[in-house]
Amino acid sequence: MKVRHKVSRNEDLLAPEKAVSTAASQVPRYVRVNILKTCVDDVIEFFKRQGYAYLGKAASVEELKALSGKKFLLDLHLPELLVFPSQTDLHDNLLYTSGHIILQDKASCLPAFLLGPVAGSHVIDACAAPGNKTSHLAAILKNKGQIFAFDVDPKRVATMNTLLTRAGVTGCQLVQQDFLTVDPGDRKYSRVTHILLDPSCSGSGMVTRGPGEEAAPSAERLQALAGFQRRVLSHALSFPALQRLVYSTCSLHQEENEDVVQAVLQEWGSAFRLVTAFPSWPCRGLAAFSGAESCLRASPAETLTHGFFVAVLERCREGAAAPSSLPAAAKENPQPGEGTEPGAAPKKRKKKKQRVKE
Repeated sequence: MKVRHKVSRNEDLLAPEKAVSTAASQVPRYVRVNILKTCVDDVIEFFKRQGYAYLGKAASVEELKALSGKKFLLDLHLPELLVFPSQTDLHDNLLYTSGHIILQDKASCLPAFLLGPVAGSHVIDACAAPGNKTSHLAAILKNKGQIFAFDVDPKRVATMNTLLTRAGVTGCQLVQQDFLTVDPGDRKYSRVTHILLDPSCSGSGMVTRGPGEEAAPSAERLQALAGFQRRVLSHALSFPALQRLVYSTCSLHQEENEDVVQAVLQEWGSAFRLVTAFPSWPCRGLAAFSGAESCLRASPAETLTHGFFVAVLERCREGAAAPSSLPAAAKENPQPGEGTEPGAAPKKRKKKKQRVKE
């Protein structure tokens, strides 16, 4: 956004007369621990040495809402996510500048978490810039496997390269290319089993918006976006070895979410099916079609996040058991905070990565 609006500071993106919206003020500051460089326990200890009070794992969304001052919690759903009061600014913190933590909204962490590829997998991040979800995928893969990250804009690819390098990501090939022009039959992608698709959308779920961005897109704009989203989702499903795909948007509009998923599932017949994503998540998809409740939604009011939509699709196999609601990585390599489903009690890590010293 700073490149697009030709400014150098985050503050310059805000119109001076605009007050912080109610929605923005109640969404906490989420901090994803980058397990490629450190671990949750070490990051907690680092913040405690900086004078922050650690309150343990949150038991409810209400606890997140009540955070204030220099207090923080472990998120109740995601095992590597710490939660600070909304006003907390960590852009100059050593952990951020060294890539040990990623400042990423909780809803934005859901797509990679729910895709959950096991280490060694080949994965496509179809619309990858600026790269937070890509770095999350690399962390889930433990830098073992291959990620192909696409974006058509050279400036965004450059930004992504900087972020991924800082995060310690390896085994990721950045490709400046429109994903719709990628040949699914190319042998290079013959082992791709997982795709994360977070395409361009109206951005209507973002609680903070830049200057000149649409607050309410027109019907024509929504129709055009939905058409693009249907094409790119169908294209993603055409990769021959694909087994699991996550489709996500930061949009509130049914046209870009449930309607897109329904149209593409109808187009593909019985080849793919929706998986019930994150059963314990409180907000489900709108009742636009039978099975839409398998999708999930997020919002400032109900989940204390940006507005978001996520759908998980799996390839059908004849005679196969019902698809699991958990990503394969969660089943085979449980993370702290995972039990029979995401959100179970965390277990202490035995193996620690490098420590960060003040």
